[in-house]
Amino acid sequence: MNELTMSLKSRSRLPLYEQIYSYIKTDIQQGRIAYGEKLPSTRALSKHLEVSRSTVELAYEQLLSEGYIESEPYKGFFVAQTEELYHLVRERKQASAVKREEKKYRYDFSPNGVDLRSFPYNAWRKLSKDILVDDRTELFRSGDSKGEYGFRNAICSYLHQARGVNCSPEQIIVGAGSDYILMLLSMVLGREHRIAFENPAYKQAYRMANALDYETVPVSLDRNGMKVSELEETGADIAYVTPSHQYPTGIVMPINRRMELLRWAAKEEGRYIVEDDYDSEYRYKGKPIPALKGYDAHEKVIYLGTFSKSIAPAIRLSYIVLPGPLLEEYERRNDFVHSTVSKVDQMIVQRFIEEGYYERHLNKTRALYKSRHDVLIEGLKSMSDILTISGEHAGVHLLLTFRNGMTEEELIQRAKAEDIRVYGMSDYWIGKREETEATILLGYANLTEEQIREAAEILNRCFR
Repeated sequence: MNELTMSLKSRSRLPLYEQIYSYIKTDIQQGRIAYGEKLPSTRALSKHLEVSRSTVELAYEQLLSEGYIESEPYKGFFVAQTEELYHLVRERKQASAVKREEKKYRYDFSPNGVDLRSFPYNAWRKLSKDILVDDRTELFRSGDSKGEYGFRNAICSYLHQARGVNCSPEQIIVGAGSDYILMLLSMVLGREHRIAFENPAYKQAYRMANALDYETVPVSLDRNGMKVSELEETGADIAYVTPSHQYPTGIVMPINRRMELLRWAAKEEGRYIVEDDYDSEYRYKGKPIPALKGYDAHEKVIYLGTFSKSIAPAIRLSYIVLPGPLLEEYERRNDFVHSTVSKVDQMIVQRFIEEGYYERHLNKTRALYKSRHDVLIEGLKSMSDILTISGEHAGVHLLLTFRNGMTEEELIQRAKAEDIRVYGMSDYWIGKREETEATILLGYANLTEEQIREAAEILNRCFR
């Protein structure tokens, strides 16, 4: 720390050294200056605050005497460890910090995992270097509010080839992450809507809808996905669905249910389906089913896509494909909103797609995840008498439903005792929770095959 800025009152009854002392002491108590952090030298701080050096020395001496700071010869002053001191504000801060800290597990079956070891660093580095090799000032100017046209065109080509979606670059809006895209969509739609969510649900989208003050309603699932008859009864005019791989159950919505959902939307003006095509790249059985948007003859489907799962979470690149009526609404009212993704990042991903790196990366990760998927299922076979596996045909996680009399919490705690983290289905229920057998989620994307084998062997013992 080279500087420490504070407001000193020259006309105060409190001497300047006491003001400096009080300011630093409060910052240490409240954690704004952390344990071990170096304070400015007395010479530097006196110059910065425009006070005499002796004034700062007096403040530091008081802090030293009370144990807030320590002096190390030839090095300077450092914040001391003050755990033994009682400070209510600091204790509260520490308590909240403990809540945020999560235990590190030896085996973490996170359903949101991504294998970053397989990330094509060399290709990414090459593309970044190529794009920035010349002094191209246009890269750093404000770009198209929807996102760069070339990037949106690359997304169109990918959606046509991989997801059976026919759209134009004009329909696509690029944003930094799915949360931003949902906020932008709320500006286009307006707030006078009731949104139906699958139950159990993708919780982040559900939380966002509530935070944006939408009325939300849960709709039950059967083996084909959202029950359209129940959806009709809710009075909702927007249905948020994950048809290619329902999160978290893993249900792949068949064509008949998709048609039923599209008929529901076409019945009334103003009804829309939000299709979140999360995880659609990973499928292990049967032919890929085109996105629901690919069957949208009446412009009723709002399509959401992201590169965060298929490339890396830090690639905060998501996009939305708006149907015609909503595109007109966006262009009439909201095109003043600038894209939240830099032109450089858009151009890197554009080239990543156009030059075939993205397809090769997907093929590589599909093979990796399929192999881990197979290893996990093989490792769980010996428990077939006490559990049923589901959701295993797509995505990067599967579900285990137990019939051994254990509760979900018992399963989680038994695994935790063995330094294994598993995830309960109860975390994904919204509204009324249905009475079901204990179910846990196991994700396998960020574990090696050897780790999966080891963890499965331990789970075989602790779940008996």
